[in-house]
Amino acid sequence: MNKILKILLIFTVFSSLGCKESAKKPRIAIAGLAIESSTFSPAKTTEEDFKTRIGDDVFTFYPFLSQDSINRKRAEWLPTLRGHALPGGIVTKEAYESLVNKTLTMLKKNMPYDGLFFDIHGAMSVEGIDDPEGDFIKKIRNVIGYETLISTSMDLHGNVSVELAEETDLITCYRMAPHEDALESKKRAVENLLERLESKKGKPLYKARIEVPILLPGEKTSTRIEPGKSLYAKVNPITKSPGIIDAGIWLGYPWADEPRNHGVIMVTGDNKNAVGQAAEHLAESFWSSKDKFEFVAPVASLDESLNLALESKEIPYIISDMGDNPTAGGAGDVTWTLNELMKREEFKKSDGPSVIYASIPGPELTKKAIEIGIGNEVEAFVGAQVDDRYSPPIKIKGKITAIKQGDKYAETEVVVQCGSINIIVTKKRKPYHKLSDFTELNINPKESDIIIVKIGYLVPELYNINKGWTMALTPGGVDQDLDRLDYKRIKRPMFPLDNFETKPDLSVKMVNISMKK
Repeated sequence: MNKILKILLIFTVFSSLGCKESAKKPRIAIAGLAIESSTFSPAKTTEEDFKTRIGDDVFTFYPFLSQDSINRKRAEWLPTLRGHALPGGIVTKEAYESLVNKTLTMLKKNMPYDGLFFDIHGAMSVEGIDDPEGDFIKKIRNVIGYETLISTSMDLHGNVSVELAEETDLITCYRMAPHEDALESKKRAVENLLERLESKKGKPLYKARIEVPILLPGEKTSTRIEPGKSLYAKVNPITKSPGIIDAGIWLGYPWADEPRNHGVIMVTGDNKNAVGQAAEHLAESFWSSKDKFEFVAPVASLDESLNLALESKEIPYIISDMGDNPTAGGAGDVTWTLNELMKREEFKKSDGPSVIYASIPGPELTKKAIEIGIGNEVEAFVGAQVDDRYSPPIKIKGKITAIKQGDKYAETEVVVQCGSINIIVTKKRKPYHKLSDFTELNINPKESDIIIVKIGYLVPELYNINKGWTMALTPGGVDQDLDRLDYKRIKRPMFPLDNFETKPDLSVKMVNISMKK
């Protein structure tokens, strides 16, 4: 009997230790809103436009926090709301306040927290608010306090204001454009947070921030080519230096007219000299590279682009309709390019060079198409319901060759053949950058002579199949010709809009550690 009692006692002790060990796991919340918002577009982004996940559904965004993952087991995770919207126009104040208040209400329910993973883009514009991410994190701090460590993950095309830099403790951003390292970057933000909590090191002792007066489009700063490739290659080695936790180069978002929109360097760590020197090194590297940034592909007018495509001996030839790119904040319904395309004699007959045009919203046409079905002729106006500044809605007439319903962005997609052009008409705007976006509509992009997409630089799947590529300088809310944009509020001087008589001050500025003021 004594032996049994001893075994039970030992079991009880170990069980108790296990419970204590489990109780020591840090409590970490998750929250964030992500969108790029062009203030040069007449479009408005509403709450309905955000694809939100709440509670445990938030984990679907993060494979590295799956149920059986190591990182999931390292903490008690308490997700609130994480919202993501297709880039577009300015967010309505009503939508912003509703989403933020929902987040704050959920945060209040499970306090206190040891940490918070703040997952944002960094280029959200909101009616009447110059710095939404700074405003959002401040509101979070007012709820959870300053004992909680916040680790922020961002897109490199985001903007880091002084308030955002001060209110967060750890911060990181993507190091690749196109953003093939998006999940890797978010995972890094989470692991930095876990390491600082588990080691009890807490908040970094130093945060360096340097404003770099450069504002360039992503289509000129891709890390596929120089100088972006070499510039961003400097970041990772710096993070391995003693006394440094992380470093980042933010390019800023050029299609919003706000004072925070410009390049930024940030470095965090516990060694003041190492942090400061690293920040100044990256800032100097960025500034010295400024004149070398060029478009990642040849640029031309639309007519010149079409002529090059028609002369090409290999297919497919891809043309980026850049000015209305919905992946950068364009309204996605500018009809100017499609209107010019349909004027060309080469494409008016069905046996002309095959063209895929992706895409144009036309809810009236998609509704009619569903009613009459594949194989029949449809006629209706499309486009320019949001942005009609460059071209009005245009009437298209052609044969319906495919209908697909249920897409998370487009809702309904219809392919209409007009002459030799296959026009993808959607109920709601949608960017097309996966091969499956086309093949699910019975279109083989590899066999088309010409593909025209409302995109800037090509994402990997299209980039890998192109046999020729031109970026067309077309009009829209994300016009690549920045001189045509009516900036009124960004800080000046700003490269490449202005000349610099003297070199800007790129000396390190230490940011205050997050604390109640």
